[in-house]
Amino acid sequence: MNTYIRNVVVCLLMIITTTITAQKAYVLDKVVATVGNEYILYSDIEEEFSFAKTQDASIDESAKCNIIDGLIAQNLIIHHAKLDSVEVTDEEVEAELDARFSNILRNMGNDEQFFKEYYGATPAEMKERYRDDQKQVILAQRMQMGLISTVDITPEEVKKYFYGIPSDSLPYLDAEVEIGEIIIAPVVNSTERKKSLDLITSIKEKLDNGEATFEELAGQYSMDGSREKGGDLGFAKRGSYVPEFEAVAFTLEEGEISDIVETEFGFHIIKFVERRGLNVRVKHILIRPEITPPDLELAKIKIDSVKNLIQRDSLDFQTAVRRFSMNKVQSYSNAGRVLNPKTGTAFFETDDLDPDTYFAIVDLEVGDVSEPYEIDVRGEKMFRIVHLQSKTRPHKASLEQDYDKISFYAKESKKSEYFAEWIQGKMDETYIRISEDFSHCPDLKQYVISN
Repeated sequence: MNTYIRNVVVCLLMIITTTITAQKAYVLDKVVATVGNEYILYSDIEEEFSFAKTQDASIDESAKCNIIDGLIAQNLIIHHAKLDSVEVTDEEVEAELDARFSNILRNMGNDEQFFKEYYGATPAEMKERYRDDQKQVILAQRMQMGLISTVDITPEEVKKYFYGIPSDSLPYLDAEVEIGEIIIAPVVNSTERKKSLDLITSIKEKLDNGEATFEELAGQYSMDGSREKGGDLGFAKRGSYVPEFEAVAFTLEEGEISDIVETEFGFHIIKFVERRGLNVRVKHILIRPEITPPDLELAKIKIDSVKNLIQRDSLDFQTAVRRFSMNKVQSYSNAGRVLNPKTGTAFFETDDLDPDTYFAIVDLEVGDVSEPYEIDVRGEKMFRIVHLQSKTRPHKASLEQDYDKISFYAKESKKSEYFAEWIQGKMDETYIRISEDFSHCPDLKQYVISN
């Protein structure tokens, strides 16, 4: 495949994912390139270059050639997305902007004054400034995903990809494992539950009687990190909270205070602060029932009995997951199989495992289950057993042992080639002209025109 086009695709992917991250620089502007009906400004190049410098101070002016390569490809996609009537709604743009700037605000402790001093604009002003950019990014992503989503790969293509790698270039793969898990949480006993319910009921009465403000009571009683901020949870979109909490939080009106809400975390009282697009900002008071030592011991006994049933072949692992494991963890819907967050696959190199998991499985044979051990899930003590589902020793990559992994990389390679060929074809048929300011870029000379 043409090396230039491959490099363009890499630059494009970087630009699409960082366009809204960089802060716009205000420079004397001019059009430096035309791609179909789209325009690239001098400030676009400078903005990307400034951001790249923050990531790697060693880059020099020559990097601008790669930047304009990527911007040409991005605008080529946008131009053809518009011709193909690919749609992006205002609601989608608003939701993405809300999520991005709400996240920035959260990282700044929800201090809007600090945000304004840092960016020179309010969150609302920044959203307006980036609205068109964000729409273009979503449009490019949607067009690209639509193009490569149809790419599939056959076993013959996997073999061809593998045998196309010179034997002396085949990678050595570290030892890998696949693991499953069962997690059991202790159950709050009725006495502790009643204590917490009585406490939050008394707090609600104080609110209703006007004995103190919501923020004062949150600071005095709430049992989570929001306590220091008067219960403020900042802005969040749907899907950020557990269903019981979210069902109430998104239906309240400004200033309204909810009745008592029970979730897996305990009892809440919720106050609605404001809405921005699809995001809401709420405060809450949380009272957590205490998990006592006897509660923990009962959970440990339960998971130990599950482990024994599996070991005696009285119960297969997947059935045990469905019957006993906590259904709020990702592995539950995957038959207990744990996914590696670094790769998105079920394979873990041993260095990827946390110490507790590594030592739990280090002496197991495939099919064995570990002894129960205590873990922390969102600040709650629970118990876990680990099932060792497969294990490989360090070895040279082979089709027999590593077919799934090789198939994944072969498919990704095919997607890249397909996308690069699409880019090349569209470049050949689309009007592209570039200012002579970039005549020094070797791969762009055919598009340069005199100013």
